[in-house]
Amino acid sequence: MSQPTGIQPEANPRRWLALLFIGLAQLMIVLDITIVNIALPSAQKDLGITDGDRQWVITAYTLAFGSLLLLGGRIADYTGRRRTFLIGLLGFAGASALGGAASGFETLLLARALQGAFAALLAPSALSLLAVNFTEPRERAKAFGIFGAIAAGGGAIGLVVGGALTEYLDWRWCLYVNVPIAAIAVISWWVLPADTRAEGRARFDIPGVFLAVTGLVALVYGCSEAESEGWDSGMVAGLLTAGVVLLLAFILVEKRVKNPLLPMRVLADRTRGGAYLAVGLSVVGMFAMFLFLTYYMQVVKGYSALTTGLAFLPMTASVLVSAGGFASRLIPRVAPRMLVGPGLLIAATGVALLVPLDVDSSYAAGVLPSEILVGFGMGLVMAPAMNYATHGVREQDAGVASATVNTAQQIGGSIGTALLNTIATSATDDYKAEHMHEITRQNMHAHMKAGLVEGFSEAFVWSSAILTGAAIVVTLLMNTPRPSREPGARDTSPKAVHLG
Repeated sequence: MSQPTGIQPEANPRRWLALLFIGLAQLMIVLDITIVNIALPSAQKDLGITDGDRQWVITAYTLAFGSLLLLGGRIADYTGRRRTFLIGLLGFAGASALGGAASGFETLLLARALQGAFAALLAPSALSLLAVNFTEPRERAKAFGIFGAIAAGGGAIGLVVGGALTEYLDWRWCLYVNVPIAAIAVISWWVLPADTRAEGRARFDIPGVFLAVTGLVALVYGCSEAESEGWDSGMVAGLLTAGVVLLLAFILVEKRVKNPLLPMRVLADRTRGGAYLAVGLSVVGMFAMFLFLTYYMQVVKGYSALTTGLAFLPMTASVLVSAGGFASRLIPRVAPRMLVGPGLLIAATGVALLVPLDVDSSYAAGVLPSEILVGFGMGLVMAPAMNYATHGVREQDAGVASATVNTAQQIGGSIGTALLNTIATSATDDYKAEHMHEITRQNMHAHMKAGLVEGFSEAFVWSSAILTGAAIVVTLLMNTPRPSREPGARDTSPKAVHLG
């Protein structure tokens, strides 16, 4: 499957066109994370979903996606990335169409689980295709700059698109929209290089698959339940403990089996490990922005879903400038930690600016500066992190390396959302308890808003602290030096000879 040592494969002459379709597929996956959140209230009312069941529309997707990513990455390595990419793309579109046409809760739930399963095939194959199509350092930096911008800013675009579709058409179009995107991306079959078959018979690490899937399901589900049940719930504690034990057992198994699902050599490199950590921890800041600012603007300030989505556009623009402009030019010139570390600190500063937010804060003075800083910081983080997450791995490990960074993003998002939501809820409850004697029928609504903002502020404090700590750890961990290649030179270092 891999090229002989020391021989570089010819560059795909249609690689930039391929990037367009890979980017569309990635945008579809990222859009779906936020676009369905906007559609959920309308879907709940239309299908008669109970308040207790509505969370499953989100959880079904995250459980399937997060738990199957490593398996999806290994399937891509064994059976061909282009083939897996197309199967994931068509499957995701079909599941989206099923969800859009759903006549009841059960059908929608099935569609969301299928979306997650096919996304687990699509996401790692998309990133690994990008890695193997771009090997020249400067081109690779530009390609990953674009990909990183989509990964960091696509969620905000989802809020705008979801708000517009829900407000002017119907919530079902938040799912149907994936079908035309996938139809366009299918053209990638003719521009992506043909798959090469792996030598011999593909052998899957069945014990590793079982331990990884069950461990990740327990961890993601435990975090989801923590949002509603609390961290002190016996069920939540049991799920999280089981998840950690199963994943530790998975690591022990992977060290001993002949064909591991996740070879430890993928994690052993400090720079790759730092990239996974940077992605996993950076989404804590992103989820804090999306989750709490969405509630702040809609519940506290009274914005419509569409206006709220539009209010996030400056952050998207900042990501595009940072990842597509600054980061893509600097990746070939500076050590990765010189981008990722400062990027995390800039994002931490942006989140910290939201701490003084109150009920009467204006968008221009209270929210906009933070969005710009967080977007710029995330662009500096995501572009090099996505690049170095697959940098230097053997070609036969590209899929599972791509799956690992997606898994880090998924687990980081699940833990971060549950943790910060618990912190915010606790702070809101404390505020209500402290001001109970001041609350009257006339001012109850104002106190409710003030309590929500108090909770958001506390969550922003923790989010900023996590991002700051991540900046320190990742800067110390990532040890790849500044690239020293001449312009136009291909990556021929011993570590990167197979992949780039």
